[in-house]
Amino acid sequence: MKQIREHLLALRKALHDHNYRYYVLDDPIISDYDFDQKLRELADLEKQYPEFFDPNSPTLRVGGTINKNFPTITHEFPMYSLDNAYSEQELFDWEKRIQKRLGTETVAYTCELKFDGVSISLTYENGVLEQAVTRGDGTQGDEVTQNVRTIPTVPLQLRGDFTDRFAIRGEIVLPIDGFNKMNEERVALGEEPYRNPRNTASGTLKLQDSSLVAKRPLQCFLYQMIADRSLFTTQLESLQTARKLGFHVPEHYTLALSIDEVMHFISHWEKERSNLPFEIDGIVIKVNDISQQDELGYTSKSPRWAIAYKFKAESTYAILESVQFQVGRTGAITPVAVLDPVVLGGTVVKRASLHNADQIEKLDLYYGDSVAIEKGGEIIPKITSVDRNKRSIEAKKVLYASHCPDCQTELIRIEGEADHYCPNHEGCPTQIVGRIQHFISRKAMNIYGLGSETIELLYQQRLIVSYADLYALTYDQLIPLERMADKSVQNILDAIEESKKVPFERLLFALGIRYVGQTVAKKLASHFGSIDALAKADVETLVEVDEIGSRIAESVVDFFASLTNIQIIDQLKMYGLQFESKLAEHQPISNILSGQSFVISGVFSSHSRDEIKKLVEDHGGKISSSLSSKTTYLLAGENMGLKKQIKADELGISIIDEASFLSMISS
Repeated sequence: MKQIREHLLALRKALHDHNYRYYVLDDPIISDYDFDQKLRELADLEKQYPEFFDPNSPTLRVGGTINKNFPTITHEFPMYSLDNAYSEQELFDWEKRIQKRLGTETVAYTCELKFDGVSISLTYENGVLEQAVTRGDGTQGDEVTQNVRTIPTVPLQLRGDFTDRFAIRGEIVLPIDGFNKMNEERVALGEEPYRNPRNTASGTLKLQDSSLVAKRPLQCFLYQMIADRSLFTTQLESLQTARKLGFHVPEHYTLALSIDEVMHFISHWEKERSNLPFEIDGIVIKVNDISQQDELGYTSKSPRWAIAYKFKAESTYAILESVQFQVGRTGAITPVAVLDPVVLGGTVVKRASLHNADQIEKLDLYYGDSVAIEKGGEIIPKITSVDRNKRSIEAKKVLYASHCPDCQTELIRIEGEADHYCPNHEGCPTQIVGRIQHFISRKAMNIYGLGSETIELLYQQRLIVSYADLYALTYDQLIPLERMADKSVQNILDAIEESKKVPFERLLFALGIRYVGQTVAKKLASHFGSIDALAKADVETLVEVDEIGSRIAESVVDFFASLTNIQIIDQLKMYGLQFESKLAEHQPISNILSGQSFVISGVFSSHSRDEIKKLVEDHGGKISSSLSSKTTYLLAGENMGLKKQIKADELGISIIDEASFLSMISS
């Protein structure tokens, strides 16, 4: 039996090696026939000796597992989205922001292809694939491990040792040839062809039968290591490390020492992308130096050290039939163009974004205009220009709404902002309904069974006028409503009751405070610990919280200044919702730094920025993202920006280096 086991292990290793040479190195040393023979031999032995089962055997590439649902998994490290740039000037502006934050003009960049596919996060434990999770909303995604195991370019077993546990990010794509072949087969069977490779790849990952996934020619490119960042010093080095470990790393990338060199790479691939076997829609530019990445950090949505340059989008012309002015839950007015339907990028387009009043004025829009529309990465396409030669002399100019289309309140526009707002937050029906719909959503209170239409109906019947009223609903109130049955009513009431257990950070997000998304809500909940403490905080106190800027701070203060909001919160408290944080409190090792606030800037010699932050918190100190009169110390590393030093001097804030800080906490 020992010999059988050793032979099985040898066969698996050989097949993993051949996969690596074929998919990663593009240098096979055996024929496809010989590979298939070895695979067949392994499959026969595994069938004969099931006691030697290995979930990462090459034979399992064929799939066969049935997944009736895909569990939702919270990402250990958030999968951030990227900010976009559409011009050389926008890249220069991005670079200036980076240079300003770093306090240096010496910045190198890696340039990588931006695949038009499905983002994926792979986790490896002791060199073996443990889990594959889709991006989802960036905080959590769907676990699709069994389906991803079937993709031949995903290594099941790594080559050599790296670190016990780490994650790697990438993109799953459907090559163009494979996509076209799939469509030829569907047409031959009299079925509708698939729209585009990206959507097809996404749908494939959600197939319940992994053996069907295995039949589709998916590929996976890996490009971002999420591991102990001390293991490499640059993004370029991390790509090289990933390739050595057996990952299918894109071969088309380069190191650029200036934005001019970045643009050269962009120009090349904008011309050559049609020659690639898969679709790309831009170039991703990353700061190459890992320590500089750490210095730059993240916003609540995106890394500051990376940006996506989007290629010019597909475009076509359509007739503008009308303009709708939609009211959001925060009162923001969004103009949307209603178009005579056209096909663009494989989908039928009936609506397009007009963004705001400035955009409408810039376009000089008239009803009936022939307008150019393009897909530029937004949820819906956008209008980019107008063919004025086709305009009728009887056409009427599109004027921006002066009053709310719902409650007829006169719109306002805050200085410095692009959007118009309906200020009637407490009386505008669309805003009220929108806030309640947000409150019950899956990422917020997750009240199952209460859809958008049901919320509208409940509001129309005046059974609810705020989200607090949900907790007063009764069986007798719900059962007479349209499409309500005994079981559905009971499910709704049970879901409402269950939502009382939702933790404070999600409840805070559910309240719908402007600019307070999931990430910000979690930071605020963790920092203040309760709704009462948060409600008492002023703008200055709020901006002391790491990554909380003045715009968010002012919005939070305005929310709690509303008597109506306070009354609703009091009602929710009465119903037993969770207004105190259950997040694990950070227990300091000591209180040496108690009552002291630190702003950290620059690059440190013996510790990473994250390690420095942890040391501050371990000893009772607080971390702030910006300097203020409440800051105790500016902890300065190398390459700290001059402006921070000047501001610290102006505010009388002590500036200390790494050695002084370490001495401080060791005393």
